[in-house]
Amino acid sequence: MTAPIDGPPAPHALRDYALLADGERGALVGPRGDIVWLCAPTWDSDAVFAALIGGPGWYTVTPSDPFVWGGYYESGSLIWRSRWITTGGIVECREALAYPGDPHRAVVLRRILAADGDTRVDVHLHPAPGFGAHRPRQVRQDEQGRWTARAGELYLRWSGAPDARRGDAGLRTAVRVAAGASHDLVLEISDRPLPTPEPADVLWRATEAAWTARVPDLANTLGRRDARHAYTVLTGLTGPGGGTVAAATTSLPERAEQGRNYDYRYVWIRDQAYIGQAVAATGPHPLLDDSVRYVTARLLEHGPALAPAYTATGAAVPDQRTLDLPGYPGGFDVTGNHVNKQFQLDVFGESLLLLAAAARHDRLDTNGWQAALTAADTIATRHREPDAGIWELHNDRWAHSRLACAAGLRAIAAAAPRASGGRAAGWEALADAIVAETAADCLHPTGRWQRSPHQAGVDAALLLPAVRGARPADDPRTTATLRAVHADLVQDHYAYRFRHDQRPLEDAEGAFLLCGFVIALAAHQQNNDRQALRWFERNRAACGPPGLYAEEFDVAQRQLRGNLPQAFVHALMLEAAARLAPGSWAGASDRSAPAIE
Repeated sequence: MTAPIDGPPAPHALRDYALLADGERGALVGPRGDIVWLCAPTWDSDAVFAALIGGPGWYTVTPSDPFVWGGYYESGSLIWRSRWITTGGIVECREALAYPGDPHRAVVLRRILAADGDTRVDVHLHPAPGFGAHRPRQVRQDEQGRWTARAGELYLRWSGAPDARRGDAGLRTAVRVAAGASHDLVLEISDRPLPTPEPADVLWRATEAAWTARVPDLANTLGRRDARHAYTVLTGLTGPGGGTVAAATTSLPERAEQGRNYDYRYVWIRDQAYIGQAVAATGPHPLLDDSVRYVTARLLEHGPALAPAYTATGAAVPDQRTLDLPGYPGGFDVTGNHVNKQFQLDVFGESLLLLAAAARHDRLDTNGWQAALTAADTIATRHREPDAGIWELHNDRWAHSRLACAAGLRAIAAAAPRASGGRAAGWEALADAIVAETAADCLHPTGRWQRSPHQAGVDAALLLPAVRGARPADDPRTTATLRAVHADLVQDHYAYRFRHDQRPLEDAEGAFLLCGFVIALAAHQQNNDRQALRWFERNRAACGPPGLYAEEFDVAQRQLRGNLPQAFVHALMLEAAARLAPGSWAGASDRSAPAIE
């Protein structure tokens, strides 16, 4: 039983937060109706609500009576319904960011519904832009009871709280709603002067219609409700330029007090390629075109100097810096990301895999083919250079990076050889040469792939190039690597990336959900659908009530670890749901190998 909030909201376990997103920015709302994270106007802007990471700024709608909480998403949308059973009845709060988002104006919609009995909720709005650097000024109320203010460079307007009282910590009010009735609150945050207010009903209807139009049915997927939800989450994280941010948040720790805190409010090229390939497995849906458009633009603009990540608008990722905030428990606060100084070879291979998937759906235009030529040419000239790899570590000649490039070359060669200008045979030959070079320095004495010439251990990421076609499913190196991953990196159908040291796997980091879904795909490729289904079901359950995945899962405590929600996990879950579905055409790739447990 939970009491109303008095003062700054206390943090919750990450599994309890729901996401509101509109493509331009995202908010997290907790079980007490506490919106504790929102950056505006864009994903990587400074936070207006930063209570999640120990800063000021929050917006709460909480029942006055003691309550137990629940909630759910309306199907095919990121409209969240907080639901509380109180000592006096049942109250809900329908919550959303108006969708699709405006690049300059965030609109937070909250509709309080008295589902059973009269209700009262306590409302507290405490905006603190700039991670708390700016306090509201010029706070005024107009004749209609709407509140307006400036804070830093932002304009704010709050409708639906005419009786709110001003205080040092923002605006407070109590809203009473009769049984069966509702009450709307609309908060607008903009970096430009605000337009004429729109009625809440208009904003809600537009949001509902936009979600209905954007999210496909996905009937032929395994676990359809969860697969469709994964697509919806990815849609909410995707901006009008096609870029999907890796997560809505920064600084949520992957391991308490271990310094593994990162800012994921940017678009990783690799992740974007994963998303597009996952969507392609379900059909030629809008998110496939989004991914292709974003990656194509970056390849054509930057060519061989393609960075691993960019902002949602295609700008450079800023340098990493720390914030003077307490942080989410167990962590500390950072913005920016050191990835902006890395070279990652595999992103060129993953880009080719994405573009080939689009070509198979006849969704690749002239610019897309030019981007493919750029990626293939870059692999030809740079595949012998050390890179930071998929896990963004020190530079090395990572086997995964090179094999991912081989897979991409084979895929683009097969997709439309006539459109390649006769270069398909050359791409196949280059793929063969890269595989041979990788085997020369990264083939373990046991016959499996090893991480790099200098690191003999196995890595779960080494399964993915085989799934993508770098080598056939029955290649002895493919099957030996799968056996080694099962032997060294798996516990109870959860997978870990690699062994950091001699500690037990779970002491070094959480289970990596991306890897769990990759193993499901690898088992499916090996005709072992019984194991594939076990992996799929085990890992798709590693979420909280809102159905969101983080990067890691603490198996012992059944808790999420890292930034939320992690886009590439939702992508691989979606792809596995498509490829493992009975009779799915997406599963009709090379599956001629014998079953491997």
